[in-house]
Amino acid sequence: MPENNLPLKNLILAALPHREYERLLPDLEFISLPLDVTLYKSGDFIEYVYFPGEGVVSLITHMKSGAAIEVGLIGMDGMVGIPVLLGDKIAFEEAVVQIEGNALRMKSEKLKDRLKSAHNSLLTNLLLYTRTLMKQIAQTAACNRLHTVEERLARWLLMCHDRVESDELPLTQEFISNMLGTRRASVGSAAGGLQEKGVIRYSRGRITVLSRKKLEESACECYLAAKE
Repeated sequence: MPENNLPLKNLILAALPHREYERLLPDLEFISLPLDVTLYKSGDFIEYVYFPGEGVVSLITHMKSGAAIEVGLIGMDGMVGIPVLLGDKIAFEEAVVQIEGNALRMKSEKLKDRLKSAHNSLLTNLLLYTRTLMKQIAQTAACNRLHTVEERLARWLLMCHDRVESDELPLTQEFISNMLGTRRASVGSAAGGLQEKGVIRYSRGRITVLSRKKLEESACECYLAAKE
């Protein structure tokens, strides 16, 4: 159970009426989200759902060839484990911690029990979030097909920046290339271009956002389309 004095940063839980959130407390457990930890893999039974407070989780799809690409990004705005909401116990994609942080987790069976009551604000919030996540996934698919690596990198950094309370993003070139489904050399070139424009500062394993405004100007239309 989370301590009552812990700041509630997850937006879905924070939007609940106070009494409804208090009823959830016995079923919520505060945990850390270490970097690179896999919360579940594609095809796994989903034992827990996660409400991130700090940190970012990537939803990753794997190909038979071994290639992998990120299809969704979840932070304080959402919940990891949406298939449970849709009545499925099996994971669609792999969920991996991209930026370390913390979360409140709940057993999947407990969540389903909580969603059975009438006039359930949690259910409403989760359905609205599911719609948003589906839009993000669809926009990401279009973006990966149509836009340059630099535009895609800017969009992706903006999405990460939205979900952490810092201009410092601990992201390696290898990880970014896997998430964008492109070569490391292409990511290095795109990051170098953004650095030359004064948008970011890029050093080994860390990106610093120097100008949010310039980063938004460098991104493709997909960022605002998904955000809206």
